[in-house]
Amino acid sequence: MKPVNLIPQDQRRRRPSDSQGNGGQIVLGVLAALLAMVVVYVLTSNSITERKDKTAAASAEADQLEAQAGKQSGYSDFAQVAATRLKSVSDVAATRFDWERFARELAHIMPAGSWLQSADASTTGDPTSASGATPAAPTPATGTTAAVQPAANLIGCTPHQTDVADMMVRLKQLYRAEDVTLNESTAGTADQEVSQANCGHLYTFNITVKFSATAPKSETPRGSDSVPTSLGGGS
Repeated sequence: MKPVNLIPQDQRRRRPSDSQGNGGQIVLGVLAALLAMVVVYVLTSNSITERKDKTAAASAEADQLEAQAGKQSGYSDFAQVAATRLKSVSDVAATRFDWERFARELAHIMPAGSWLQSADASTTGDPTSASGATPAAPTPATGTTAAVQPAANLIGCTPHQTDVADMMVRLKQLYRAEDVTLNESTAGTADQEVSQANCGHLYTFNITVKFSATAPKSETPRGSDSVPTSLGGGS
């Protein structure tokens, strides 16, 4: 005999059908997928924002470093200009002839009644040449280039031949003088008139003085604390 359910139809307990259970799973799957997408979006957005912040910080640091480099470049240019000017001054000083000292010494050794018509000097070669410089020639023994000696050439007038000899001896005592050469010493004729530009009947001398090419270690003579006046020191 078949059982009969006496509970009214509207009060009976309903059981979910297979189609209703599958629908719930689909909804949960969609929600999970949406949640995963939201998480990925948030993570991606945060990563992009972080990278933008790092890029902005790096750009600001680069601008700061570039500004500092510009300032340091200015200091570097100034230092280079200063070094160039210092070298130029040093080069000029190295080729400068000490005219003040030379003139002071000449004033002490010139014989009475004598005077100079011309005085030429050079630290790089022959003072009588057009350019004032002659290249250093290699020495035969070693083949090395010899140092060029500073030199001075004096032309003037003096009353007596003995004055020329005395002056050459005195010139040899000049500061750093190494060699004195007489190029000419001639007497004029009796009828020639004496003037500042013309020796007339006096003797015309032409003397070359060569100085040491090596600078001394001390400006004062050995055993002395100062340079004597006769050698160009202060009065």
